[in-house]
Amino acid sequence: MNSSDHVTYGPAPVDHPAAVAAETARFVAGLKDADLTTAVPSCPGWTLADLVKHTGSVQRWFSGLLHARVQEPPRTRDVDLRLPERQEDYPDWLADSATVAAQAFAASDPDLPMWAWGVDQHARFWARRMLFETLLHRVDAELALGRPATVDRPLAVDGIDEFLVNLPFATSFAPNVAKLRGPDKTIRFNATDGEGSWFVRLRSDGFGLDANAGDAEAADATVHGIAADLLLLVYGRLHHSAAVFTQDGDKDLLTRWFANSAF
Repeated sequence: MNSSDHVTYGPAPVDHPAAVAAETARFVAGLKDADLTTAVPSCPGWTLADLVKHTGSVQRWFSGLLHARVQEPPRTRDVDLRLPERQEDYPDWLADSATVAAQAFAASDPDLPMWAWGVDQHARFWARRMLFETLLHRVDAELALGRPATVDRPLAVDGIDEFLVNLPFATSFAPNVAKLRGPDKTIRFNATDGEGSWFVRLRSDGFGLDANAGDAEAADATVHGIAADLLLLVYGRLHHSAAVFTQDGDKDLLTRWFANSAF
């Protein structure tokens, strides 16, 4: 495996292809004996069957992009899903989707230049993006089934970074993101369980992570929480007023951020 398969954003490196496989296996295992008509509160209007179909479809579509080495935005999302007719066969199909993804990763140099909708214009963007699509929907399934939904800390740290660095580029499918503007307002997401602090600067022309901000630099608003909870926060699975977080500063700014940063 090429060393560029590993990206370090916290105390341990993250192997994105391996983590896709592990998260999918955990997702599939959690579906054993589950009623796939169960509603998924964190994805309003969806059932578990919808959640599984979406996750597997994303894995297969991204895999197709990798095999095609796309160099411009695709004109269609059509892909041969091989979706089974019976919903009870969806978990096995999701497991097969991870196999399709693994084959695409194995056939792709992560450093290969490729079109991507986010900041990293290389094949590795798609493995990282697929990981957090899979992980968040695995969490959605566990929450829907009333089970504990945990996230390993290295994945949470990487996932917060992946979300925040790509969010400014998400306006094509999340148009409210364009409302996240300054002038010169700042928000910090601060992990309380180890390394991890993300300083977002809103400007008159947009926003983005400020890599030059030191840990001691004060923000207009700060949210403190463990990395796993912060990951669920930025993805809207937890509310910023939840008891697991503490907040400092401009609460109206936080309200505006979370009202417009839905992914």
